[in-house]
Amino acid sequence: MPESILEVIALDVVDARAARDGGADRVELVADMSRQGLTPAVETFVQVRQVAGLAVRVMLRSHDGYALSDAPALTRAAAELRDAGADEFVLGFLDAAGAVDVAAVEAVLGAIDGCRWTFHRALDHAADRVAAWEALRGLPGLDFVLTGGGPGGVGAGLATLCAEAGRTPRVLAGGGLRPHHVAPLAAAGVDAFHTGGAVRPDGRWDAPVDAALVRAWRDLLP
Repeated sequence: MPESILEVIALDVVDARAARDGGADRVELVADMSRQGLTPAVETFVQVRQVAGLAVRVMLRSHDGYALSDAPALTRAAAELRDAGADEFVLGFLDAAGAVDVAAVEAVLGAIDGCRWTFHRALDHAADRVAAWEALRGLPGLDFVLTGGGPGGVGAGLATLCAEAGRTPRVLAGGGLRPHHVAPLAAAGVDAFHTGGAVRPDGRWDAPVDAALVRAWRDLLP
């Protein structure tokens, strides 16, 4: 991958092709954005995987919110995706107190067998952000944390994101990301960017990813 990473949310193979053609480095494959992104069907993953040269991170999330309410079902889905060839994932869980639910995370990690993964925006809804970052340290395979800097997204959380640049795991900036955010984030050292609605006509989730919009984002990145 290039030094700067552009990740695009894809719902299907049409989105994935457009993301690839526009110069994205990988896609986050999800279903049902009306519920903030759930685990896609195995068949959808298989179709998307056939888009050559594009990394695919697959969402593992079975319902709205950030609790893991049915661990057996989600670990079964993860195992099925793994068997189909998935080797990068997105997940993240909080407990009832708003802390990172390390036990829930580790339960799902057992099904993905050491694959690389992103902790998604559950961080932005944690009761104690500093403690949440600390809880993520050392989790096996974790290489990115998707965050908007807080529950209000990048617009409200820009200063927090800039302050967290250079952390390990690597910050993946996303959640209402807009073009004018890129320069200050890049200047602070953020080098991985995540977008979804901004690469669709009028930001509509019922419209497919537009390769030209993806290219415009790719050209913004250092």
